[in-house]
Amino acid sequence: MKRSGSRHCLHRRSRFSSRERDWLKEDVKRGCVYLYGAETTAATAAATSSSSELHLVLCTVDTAASEICAGEGKESLYLQLHGDLVRRLDPAERPLQMVYEYLSSLGFEDPVRIQEEATNPDLSCMIRFYGEKPCQMDHLDRILLSGIYNVRKGKTQLHKWAERLVVLCGTCLIVSSVKDCQTGKMHILPLVGGKVEELKRRQHSLAFSSAGAQAPTYHVSFESLAECQRWHRQASKVVSQRISTVDLSCYSLEEVPEHLFYSQDITYLNLRHNFMQLERPGGLDCLHRFSQLKGLNLSHNKLGLFPILLCEISTLTELNLSCNGLLELPGQIGNLLNLQTLCLDGNFLTTLPEELENLQHLSTLGLSFNNFSQIPEACVKLSMLDKLAMAGNQLEVLNLGVLNVMKHIKHVDLRLNSLKRTVVDNMEGNKHVIHMDLRDNQLTDLDLSSLGSLQQLHCERNQLRDLTLSGFTLRALCANSNRLTTVNVYPVPSLLTSLELSRNQLEYIPDWVCESKKIEVLDMSYNLLTEIPIRILSSLSLRKLMVGHNQLQNLPGLLEHIPLEVLDLQHNLLSRLPDTLFSKALNKLNKLEHLEELNLSGNKLKTIPTTIANCKQLHTLVAHSNNISIFPEILHLPQIQFVDLSCNDLTEILIPEALPPTLQDLDLTGNTNLVLEHKTLDIFSHITTLKIDQKPLLTADSASTSTFWSHGLAEMAGQRNKLCVSALAVDNFAEGVEAVYGMFDGDRNEELPRLLQCTMADVLLEEVQQSPTDTIFMTNTFLVSHRKLGMAGQKLGSSAVLCYVRHDTADPTSGFTLTVANVGTCQAVLCRNGQPLPLSRLFSLEQCPEELQRVKEQKAIITEDNKVNGVTCCTRMLGCTYLYPWILPKPHIYSLPLTVQDELLILGNKALWERLSFPEAVAAVRHVHDPLGAAKKLCTLAQSYGCQDNIGAMVIYLNVGEDSCTCEVNGLTLPGPGGFASATTIRDAPKPTTPSSSSGIASEFSSEMSTSEVSSEVGSTASDEHNSTGLDANLLPRPERRCSLHPMPTLGIFQRQPSCATFSSNQSDNGLDSDDDQPVEGVITNGSKVEVEVDIHCCKGKGLEASPPALEEASLPLGPEEDSGGLFFRFRRQNSVNCGTLLPLSRELQKSPSTSCLYGKKLSNGSIVPLEDSLNLIEVATEAPKKKTGYFCAPTQLEPEDQLIVPHDLEEEVKEQLKSPQDTRNVAEPCEEAQVDRPEEFDTAL
Repeated sequence: MKRSGSRHCLHRRSRFSSRERDWLKEDVKRGCVYLYGAETTAATAAATSSSSELHLVLCTVDTAASEICAGEGKESLYLQLHGDLVRRLDPAERPLQMVYEYLSSLGFEDPVRIQEEATNPDLSCMIRFYGEKPCQMDHLDRILLSGIYNVRKGKTQLHKWAERLVVLCGTCLIVSSVKDCQTGKMHILPLVGGKVEELKRRQHSLAFSSAGAQAPTYHVSFESLAECQRWHRQASKVVSQRISTVDLSCYSLEEVPEHLFYSQDITYLNLRHNFMQLERPGGLDCLHRFSQLKGLNLSHNKLGLFPILLCEISTLTELNLSCNGLLELPGQIGNLLNLQTLCLDGNFLTTLPEELENLQHLSTLGLSFNNFSQIPEACVKLSMLDKLAMAGNQLEVLNLGVLNVMKHIKHVDLRLNSLKRTVVDNMEGNKHVIHMDLRDNQLTDLDLSSLGSLQQLHCERNQLRDLTLSGFTLRALCANSNRLTTVNVYPVPSLLTSLELSRNQLEYIPDWVCESKKIEVLDMSYNLLTEIPIRILSSLSLRKLMVGHNQLQNLPGLLEHIPLEVLDLQHNLLSRLPDTLFSKALNKLNKLEHLEELNLSGNKLKTIPTTIANCKQLHTLVAHSNNISIFPEILHLPQIQFVDLSCNDLTEILIPEALPPTLQDLDLTGNTNLVLEHKTLDIFSHITTLKIDQKPLLTADSASTSTFWSHGLAEMAGQRNKLCVSALAVDNFAEGVEAVYGMFDGDRNEELPRLLQCTMADVLLEEVQQSPTDTIFMTNTFLVSHRKLGMAGQKLGSSAVLCYVRHDTADPTSGFTLTVANVGTCQAVLCRNGQPLPLSRLFSLEQCPEELQRVKEQKAIITEDNKVNGVTCCTRMLGCTYLYPWILPKPHIYSLPLTVQDELLILGNKALWERLSFPEAVAAVRHVHDPLGAAKKLCTLAQSYGCQDNIGAMVIYLNVGEDSCTCEVNGLTLPGPGGFASATTIRDAPKPTTPSSSSGIASEFSSEMSTSEVSSEVGSTASDEHNSTGLDANLLPRPERRCSLHPMPTLGIFQRQPSCATFSSNQSDNGLDSDDDQPVEGVITNGSKVEVEVDIHCCKGKGLEASPPALEEASLPLGPEEDSGGLFFRFRRQNSVNCGTLLPLSRELQKSPSTSCLYGKKLSNGSIVPLEDSLNLIEVATEAPKKKTGYFCAPTQLEPEDQLIVPHDLEEEVKEQLKSPQDTRNVAEPCEEAQVDRPEEFDTAL
């Protein structure tokens, strides 16, 4: 065989040598194909290159399968994808080209990298070639009897007895070698219609024979009479049974087994998901030999052409040809006069033949996910057809006139088309259509008032602004996720029971809704409602009312008893509830006697009326994130089960003598002033899940991490018995100033998230070393991790998000860059300047139109619940290789430089982001000092919103500047003996200490292990410690201060270490206000330090709410007091940290950008602290309980001899001298924020 100089050269090897590697490097079109033996299947152990039946064949992309077969002495090559079915390759197919195209479709772009990946043996779990067709034992189920016995083949004495494994499985007898019973050659003997006889010449022996003329016979000798009789009885049943249904799906068949043609009683034949051929001895052209066949399933066989001879099976009543790539139907299909069901979904049909009109018995016709641009005319004359199933086609216009002509159609399914408008040819009404599904189209207005018999309408996820319907027979309307401002229904729908109009732009509830007498469910959440009509709350039929996420400020008072069971008022503007809401009506019945669930979360309530004790059937009360200070009287309710009063202002709880035995879950976290005594905890001991705040503890893990970031992780299992979410957190990645964070969600499997958690960081490290380009190394990281999942990734899948913070060490002046990649439903969001900045993309059919179009073009079947083949709603995942090419592992990538305005990063799984919006999540944790407490708070919020699934949240606090450096390289000019002229410059002002802090962690006190709350928490915090020395004019020549990124190679630096206690912070410098010389009460001054006795649980003070960060401009407007001459103070705020350093400034100093650091205390991340709230924490401390739970230790003050003091009589001279050099030197310096480039976004998913 040739190897060098041949275009189609191939060479058989068992492993690579240096010579072969050099040959591969010469041309990227060269490569190798791993060839497996027949006994090596996906069900066996993972194959390796050391296997005796595994060898590689060197070839090129132009080498055909026939050439490889000739060189290997094989008849054919077989291809297996994702451990599934095995297909015979055509002689002209090129194996190496198939591998390269497969890798390219996954996302690899570099030809050299594709060549490298193709030589990896691990790729065999996704694509594998065989020299012989393997026999897969996992398909041989339904084993009735099995054992090892002496067997002789044939009736003559020429054959010898040998020990064999004998299995009676289904309707066949399987005889195989004992040594290689799982992988060796097997003989299968069909028993239906055959014989089972006892041998007279040999004791305890049976003769098994098939029904064919030349069928073989096997003699089996058993060890005992009882065993022989048991086999005889069971085999006799198999021989005598008459088969009517045969299931041969997923067997990699190319033809029907010959013995089946001897059974004329077969009425249903399932050949789904095979590779059936036309012209073979048992191919599709022979199926007409089944004279009684009524049902035939040939879906997923990749036929390409309609088998014409199928039209000769006149007895067929059901035919399934879905997902076969059919371009057209032959006219002969009109010969199947008895056909009642015809499934043609997932093909490329654009028209139907006229002969289809002959099928007058056809009642079900599936045309979904084809290429029809209009309703076929053949459907008009099929009088028995009652459902028009055309989802996933290319219809752009809905012609209501055509539906008027098709009077036999009752159900219309046109979801997932491209409908943009409706057309009515005539004014004739439609009296037969009762159900219509128009979800996921592009309609802007919809008028279906001509459908007088319409009972149910689905039009979710369009772009509707106006909707008009007929209300004569309307029973259910679902129009969520549109832009509706008006909904008109006339006449009033007297039969309407369910109305869902959430996520629209409605400002009021329509009047016709109030007049509906039978409405039971009303969902108006996520709209713009400002009030609820009293008529709605007076409805005698309403059972469920959901008006959360609106702008309600008050509720009307109830006048009489109503049967409401669920009331959702979350996230409105309610400051109080009517006192009569829960009181008794005139008929002496409680107005909300049947109320079971009440959600008041996210409002401004201070109290809940005491009359809530009248709701005797209430079992769930959710009222977190309010201002409730008095515990509601709910512990007397006999049915109460779940109570969530977290994030309120509770101070005490009045507990009755006996708690209700039904109470299971009580959440009191986030109530900073609540103190529970041991007696109270003992009373709560029987509650399954009790969540309260725990006193913070400073551990080693929370004090030894990176200087620039710290993370906290919280995971909750919810009501599931296992946790299928895993996270990756490496604060010091690759032994440098880098970090990696990730979140993985396996939905229903826990194996893949754990595998990704263990392997993805190592893969990223390898890929970063190969390529510095973020789009390349991130894409390859996901694709290689996808491959490394192996056999576990064939049937299982996982969403993933990976965040990589890196620093370009080649450029000392560069900053940190954040690169985020994700697939599936795990997402990341960055808090920049107090606002959320989404960094990932949601790869789902509902949220990503481009992905939906791609999946439709590849003819995937999207079920009514918007899942690909009914499995998952995701279109990009790691794993799930059996759903290729619909599900791909190629990620979306987003890169941006980190700036001083970046405060924190949040990673979460699907369950978290389904319940929390990005702005809400950022606002909830922005002022929490501990990342672990912040992550825990996000999970708790999601659970309080009703999430019962696995929840994972990770919060990373960022502490980086625009240049991520604190070196003294450039900055302000220090004053010399003659004034303010000096050549020494400083990059940044001296920075105070960034504290190590840890806030309260929600803990659970339970009498037994709770399955509803399984949490795993990992957190770390760190401090960035820098000296805060003063400016001495007499000591200008001094060593530069360097940060941890750029340390001084030879010289050491002395740093003053501020003292640190259990709780240390930089939120104030002294107890003196800028306008007062009197110390604040409760503050103890001690020379250059200030110690404040403070309860650390009081850090949630109302005065600590930070305003949006101010821009660092070169000049600021001055108020009347500031324009009085002399010196004054100016402060800035950044990153919601309230702290400040008092530095003297002149009015002229503010005009220089280089002196912007003098506006206030410059933090280690480059932010500047304002004056307004610099003393808020001290003010809160004066009101805190005098309990020695922690100390506040402020940074050291400037020593008197180090402070720059300008005499009053020299102020004007100093101003003039400083004004000229500062303005001339800094005129060309741009503003810091102007230097921040627009983040660059890479979308490799498109």
